[in-house]
Amino acid sequence: MRNKFAVVWIWLFLLPLAFDFKAAETASKAIQILLTVPAMGAAVALLMIAPRFAHRSRLRTLVTSLLLITILGSAATQVLQGNDSGNYMRVILPFMLMLLGYFVACRPWDSQRLEQIERAMFWSMVASLVFSFAYGMATGGGLENVRFRIVSVTFLCLQGLLLHEFVVAKRITKFTVLLFLATVVIELLSVTRSLLVGSLLLFVFATWLAAPSPKHLFKAGLRALLIASLLGAMVAASAAFFPAVAEHWSQRMSFAKATESGRDPTTITRLAEMKDQYDQTMSDTLSVFVGKGYGHDYRYSPDYLPDLAGQFTPKDFYAIKEWAAGHNFWIYQFFAGGLLFGVALPIALLWALYRGSMAYRSWRRRSPDAMYLPVLGRALLVVAALPATSVGGNPLGNRFSGIVFGVALGLLVAAFGRIAHNMRMRAEHASQLASFKRRYSGMRPDMYAHDEPLSDLLPAHAAQAPGIAYERHNEPPSGASSLAPSA
Repeated sequence: MRNKFAVVWIWLFLLPLAFDFKAAETASKAIQILLTVPAMGAAVALLMIAPRFAHRSRLRTLVTSLLLITILGSAATQVLQGNDSGNYMRVILPFMLMLLGYFVACRPWDSQRLEQIERAMFWSMVASLVFSFAYGMATGGGLENVRFRIVSVTFLCLQGLLLHEFVVAKRITKFTVLLFLATVVIELLSVTRSLLVGSLLLFVFATWLAAPSPKHLFKAGLRALLIASLLGAMVAASAAFFPAVAEHWSQRMSFAKATESGRDPTTITRLAEMKDQYDQTMSDTLSVFVGKGYGHDYRYSPDYLPDLAGQFTPKDFYAIKEWAAGHNFWIYQFFAGGLLFGVALPIALLWALYRGSMAYRSWRRRSPDAMYLPVLGRALLVVAALPATSVGGNPLGNRFSGIVFGVALGLLVAAFGRIAHNMRMRAEHASQLASFKRRYSGMRPDMYAHDEPLSDLLPAHAAQAPGIAYERHNEPPSGASSLAPSA
């Protein structure tokens, strides 16, 4: 269905929460409401005008079912466990926004709408990167305090999209290079080890996606080595120009040696948090099956108090009480939803990543110009940022990240289903032509080819990566589709 306001709804859905920020508990919630309500209203408007699939997809059915189990199950757990309703609503909101984003993107949008959705998502992540850095620096304080606020909640999502352009699509422009270098600088200023690990994981994943055969893997490995060398040189130059940042990194790396236990206190607090969540969930049969609920209180496990000697006094240690989404996405899902409602979301994400990446490598080798293949590749890198981000925290603890991951997951599942359907149609068409040729060897085999539903196979102009300009050539870039989708 055509709607002249669709592009407005798309931007209104994705852009406002890019300027989201964490306010103090005593601060007014008016700004938070003004950012969230328009996004949710725009999502509803997009759902009302969105087209529907005419064919089934087992992956789409499975992922949709598991997401609904997570959200609907959270309400059941809330009724059974009786947690604070305000805390429950604040913690479950990013998951609900993720579900909305998934439903909006997991539709057979035409090529123009897909380009608009991806462009809006890209520029929203850029806006979030700039706003988070500016807001963090404006709050003042030294690097030790500012570094916690300058990193966007979709930092690795943006890096994943840029890595797709460099490694998979082989499209390099001045703007994307400068933007990626800006993310590296912010990463260094944040002095956050988990971000570096996440970037490395995305880099390896992008290299693997770009290499559907051993020969391609060797070439991709060489490109990856070259890019890694350039990044290493940039890090060394940054350390020379900004000795204070290098000193902070040195302190972070050797912080464990200065503690009484000789163990890294950040790692210990994360383990203590996970241990308490696990122990609470395993405390009774009901919690094992339905969890403790989103927004339920948790603390640090006393088992780790000796390892934090000198960092916390026993009084401060036992006074810790948290209700927000935990730092570990995987354990928190079990803590919040148990076996019935908690593990559904991790299964949906991992299975979609596995099926999508394996299919992408196969289709890239067999039919590199297949329709929707670039959309699938970009969505895979953004969704892969979720497990990469979970190395250092819960990626679904923030509203904007919930929207972005939901949209990326929807694009992944929708593109996978449409490519698979087109591949089946192509195979059936080839089989029917071969059968026709055997039966009527004296007639031209293409006489009745127009009777087949080949609308998804007609060649057209190349579709460029949304929001990322590149120079047009006679031949389409390797990462762009040379077939126009017809939804």
